[in-house]
Amino acid sequence: MTDLTQLGVKDIRDGVRAGDFTAREVATSFNAAVADAAALNAFIVTTPDHALAAADAVDAARAAGEQLGAMAGVPIGMKDLFATNGVQTTAASHILEGFTPRYESTVSQKLWDAGAGMLGKLNLDQFAMGSSNETSYFGNVSSPWRKDGSNQPMSPGGSSGGSSSAVAARIAPAATGTDTGGSIRQPAAFTGICGIKPTYGRCSRWGVVAFASSLDQAGPMARSVEDCAIMLGAMAGFDPKDATSLQMDVPDWEAALNSDLRGKKVGIPREYRMEGTDQAILDSWEQGKAWLKDAGAEIVDVSLPHTKYALPAYYIIAPAEASSNLARYDGVRYGLRDLPDGSGLQDMYAATRAAGFGDEVKRRILIGTYVLSAGFYDAYYTQAQKVRALVARDFERAFEQCDVILAPTTPTASFPLGSMNEDPLTMYLNDVFAVPASLAGLPAMSVPATINEHGLPLGLQLVGRPFDEQGVLNAGLAIQQRAGFTAKPEKWW
Repeated sequence: MTDLTQLGVKDIRDGVRAGDFTAREVATSFNAAVADAAALNAFIVTTPDHALAAADAVDAARAAGEQLGAMAGVPIGMKDLFATNGVQTTAASHILEGFTPRYESTVSQKLWDAGAGMLGKLNLDQFAMGSSNETSYFGNVSSPWRKDGSNQPMSPGGSSGGSSSAVAARIAPAATGTDTGGSIRQPAAFTGICGIKPTYGRCSRWGVVAFASSLDQAGPMARSVEDCAIMLGAMAGFDPKDATSLQMDVPDWEAALNSDLRGKKVGIPREYRMEGTDQAILDSWEQGKAWLKDAGAEIVDVSLPHTKYALPAYYIIAPAEASSNLARYDGVRYGLRDLPDGSGLQDMYAATRAAGFGDEVKRRILIGTYVLSAGFYDAYYTQAQKVRALVARDFERAFEQCDVILAPTTPTASFPLGSMNEDPLTMYLNDVFAVPASLAGLPAMSVPATINEHGLPLGLQLVGRPFDEQGVLNAGLAIQQRAGFTAKPEKWW
């Protein structure tokens, strides 16, 4: 029998429907793979019983002749930002350790309704703040990839590092991620998988632990463009519980996939040729242009002149919103409570937040509180919002000349864990290509392209017009078919 853990979403779904294997056999195989991969530290909590129960429900539905959902029989990893009824939800922070919601996030409920099961809750950077998955209270996540000839642990990217590591290691066929400033796309690029951030508002934020509410967006991470299209279709949709949710029909992205790009124009932003970008990244970008041209697209130059201001603006807006969102963690209602002897309410607040938040979270709360303070609000936060509007306008003008934009996903390949801990600014720069699309709320995807000289994967990014996930997916499919990326990490765990 085929090793079921080597199959992706589409192959599992189609195989279960055809009766080639049962959903329980799939869940059992992946549960065993998860248990065997503890060295990756990709999961904070495993839920094998949840995966088996969902699988049994799918097998029973198939036996009864019922129509099966889009994700029927597919066990997935759930990033530990999504509230899961009866299962601990921590955002990888000590301040929420032991918190067990009595409700289900809209996105996870949609996936369960579509027939998916949960293998467990995936590790991440604490409160989704980080680019290397080294800020989790529950320990670093390790990438399944290694440099050729080295055993040095590598970063799986962040914040969705548990998700990217699990999918790349074949211990989950797919996983949910969230993207605030690149946290789906950057880890996807680091680990040689696909990940798409849809248009802001496509997927409900209800029940997702908030980092920066005007930027956070859920999306799928999987090993192929087709799998991402299937899973995104199951995740997306209007939610009256989320005031920012788009009241739009969800297209059948899978059915409309088409890699023929004749008549399409692909924009190449000249401002993305930045100093410090690895030559291998620039070479893969050139290769990506050739692939899209081969698919029938016309390559055109476009300008996004405010790109250089996007990252500084992001690191004002996102911490400001985080400062506000994280004020709710005070030791009063849920999660950690540190109550020193003889202390008052203010002392409890201070002790709880000091003990519960990690260094990176504290850093961003301090930055956010500073830029929102009375004396600096206009100088920083208001200016950053103006820059955000200019970045969005740049994209609007670029899309008058092209249908989709091609760019690198990251300026470098994955780096060793611990190598950037002393330099948070360099770490922040890893999101330089991803942040502009986030500020503009646009759909953007990373697709694996090539392998660098050290044997590490490199990703290419596609950015589309608002609501044009289909255009992004189609261009991604064209690259996927021509790249023929089949490399996978050698098992060391």
